[in-house]
Amino acid sequence: MTAPSSHDILGTTVTMPVEIRHAQCFVAGFTADAAAVQRAIDSESARPGTLRPLRIRPGRAMCMLVFVDYVDGDLGPYNEFGVCFLVDDPSQPPTSPLRALRSLAKGDARALVHRLPVDGDFTLAAGRGIWGFPKTLAEFDVDHASSTRHGRLEADGSLIADLRIKPGIKVPDTTADTVLHAYSQLDGVTRLTPWRLTSVSGTRTRLGGASLTLGDHPIAAEVRSLRLGRHALMTSSVQKITMRFENPTVV
Repeated sequence: MTAPSSHDILGTTVTMPVEIRHAQCFVAGFTADAAAVQRAIDSESARPGTLRPLRIRPGRAMCMLVFVDYVDGDLGPYNEFGVCFLVDDPSQPPTSPLRALRSLAKGDARALVHRLPVDGDFTLAAGRGIWGFPKTLAEFDVDHASSTRHGRLEADGSLIADLRIKPGIKVPDTTADTVLHAYSQLDGVTRLTPWRLTSVSGTRTRLGGASLTLGDHPIAAEVRSLRLGRHALMTSSVQKITMRFENPTVV
């Protein structure tokens, strides 16, 4: 069946693919207890075990915490915060820890977007309706301009997370056409969405470099239950990304 070329979202037609002309972000990657990550994944799945966490060493998986500011795109400007897990390709045998580390270093690992608070009603409706992303509403206070990036978000009067990223080493810009594979789970349906990165500039990355405070919101409690490493494995910030979101396919 051919994927639809457009979607009606809150009375507005969204034509596929969705173009993002300018976004900026920062991310911290923590190791996490693989069994706890598997439980979190399965809690949202109608078919537990469909997705498996990518194990970078025995018993440890990767949890990525990311703040994104969509400055200019087809869904309008908005902020989002993602709790993402790196996962194996479900059509292939489990990846060895050595191959997992290589995949992480190359940036071509697959990711499940597990939680995705945003600060806009339209992007919430589009994210849930088109791609099945588990978007919820939250309040953001984010600084992408200072050398130390800072993001704080709350929902329902409770703190979810407060994250600071120290500056890293500059990485060369790229205009290579790169496809990332993002999974989502909503209402028991697992989907796979290709994200096509068309340019990335102003990237800085480093080992460690994150300061994370979790609050008492249920999302914070869930992240805390993952037994994250005391220090981030890596952090990264990007000044400008252009990308394209394709239609999803059901896994």
